[in-house]
Amino acid sequence: MDNTYFISQSTSLSIIIIISLIFTALGLYHSKKFQGINNYLTANRNIGLFSLTTSLVASALGAWVLFGPAAAATWGGIGAVIGYALGTAFPMIFLIYLGKKIRNEFPKGSSLIEFIRKKFGKSLFKLILLMTIFYMFIFLCAEVTAVGVLINYISGTELWITALIVLLATLSYTLYGGLRASIFTDNIQMIFIAILLLISISYIISFTGNEFSFAFVEQKNPQLLSASYIPSYTAGLTFFIAVAATNLFHQGNWQRVYAAKDYKTLKKSLIVSFFIIIPIVFFTGFAGMVSFSIDPTNRVDLGFFTLLLKEQTELLSLIIITLGLALTISTVDTLVNAISSLFVVDGNATFNLSKKTDYLKISKYFIIFLSLITFFIASKGFDILYLFLLADLFCCAFVLTVFYSFYNKGINEKTAYISILIGLIGGFLMFPFPDFSKSLLVGVLMPKEIFNPFIAQSLLFLSFIVATFLPLMILKIKKL
Repeated sequence: MDNTYFISQSTSLSIIIIISLIFTALGLYHSKKFQGINNYLTANRNIGLFSLTTSLVASALGAWVLFGPAAAATWGGIGAVIGYALGTAFPMIFLIYLGKKIRNEFPKGSSLIEFIRKKFGKSLFKLILLMTIFYMFIFLCAEVTAVGVLINYISGTELWITALIVLLATLSYTLYGGLRASIFTDNIQMIFIAILLLISISYIISFTGNEFSFAFVEQKNPQLLSASYIPSYTAGLTFFIAVAATNLFHQGNWQRVYAAKDYKTLKKSLIVSFFIIIPIVFFTGFAGMVSFSIDPTNRVDLGFFTLLLKEQTELLSLIIITLGLALTISTVDTLVNAISSLFVVDGNATFNLSKKTDYLKISKYFIIFLSLITFFIASKGFDILYLFLLADLFCCAFVLTVFYSFYNKGINEKTAYISILIGLIGGFLMFPFPDFSKSLLVGVLMPKEIFNPFIAQSLLFLSFIVATFLPLMILKIKKL
């Protein structure tokens, strides 16, 4: 075994194959009994409290939860951690109210896009459909890349091997069983995730002792907990807006809104999910702060793992691989089925092909095509956080116009289109370049020196604020 890694590649590969095969077999076996388009799209609208809750949580928490909050915490402090946790969980509360409205007004639906299509014309609906698929595709790339990087860090296994096995396993049962298979495997995966997270948390606390505390972080990096640390507020708001906005367009969430057997079950499930998600995201973020305080030279996004693998035991490495795979596969199957369902439900309105066209079959080919691109991106190990932020910006420009229109009958398609485009243009002008040193407006079109230092240092925050709230201002002006 190579001493620079925690376990051998052969052991790692065995675990990847075994775990992937287990979930594939479970998904295929369970969904044999539940065939048909209704099961594929909405699980026949009869999912109970336990299954719905575990599926919502497992779908919301991908492998990103082990990387993203830990990295954000090292520069955004406690504010970034709180913003990340609330942003991930907030859509659950929002869906309580909007879910009720949509289930009542469109009881036979299966996507948010259908509802938008009824409200607006085809041109805006197609733009929103494209944005939703783009966002979920980026999410898919991020998840497969994350688990590949994780397993490469632990065992040196090449990224393409992990990406190939995870994609093949997930596609095989999700394209066969649809939402019913996704929800059933989510139940099993969430049990895995809960047990492994509890074990990981107990090990981290025992390994770090007194260092795993606010007092230790305060001693080493007081700015991360300081009430006067401005990046804490800007990062917190940035992550809250970005993560909350994108999750509201996640078709996987909307499928589950429709899959609940009744509204009472949906409401309870969303409330429970909200209170499960917050502490998990907060813990992984805080682990990043502690790791950074112990050793600032540690790679920031691996803070959770550097604490857990202090003892370098093979058992802990196997736990992390299993946890990472369960988190990834539960999210990937949700994304695969969500994109496929959008194609099935909205394909006819988008492409207007012949009546005999099998949109379910075409959707599966489309997913396989997207998976090939995902495999290529994940095998290269690109840093796709920047692309993820760009997808978030898209969602932010759409979010207030789309959801405000549900309650304001006066918003027509033209007004909505203009407000979204202005929000996108404003956001793009402020959106930072990959090195975060300048943007199109600040540093290219206009000299950086003429702007207040706060503006130059808070480009990401300001781009999300502009993209989110400028459309609302346009809607208010149009109303006047």
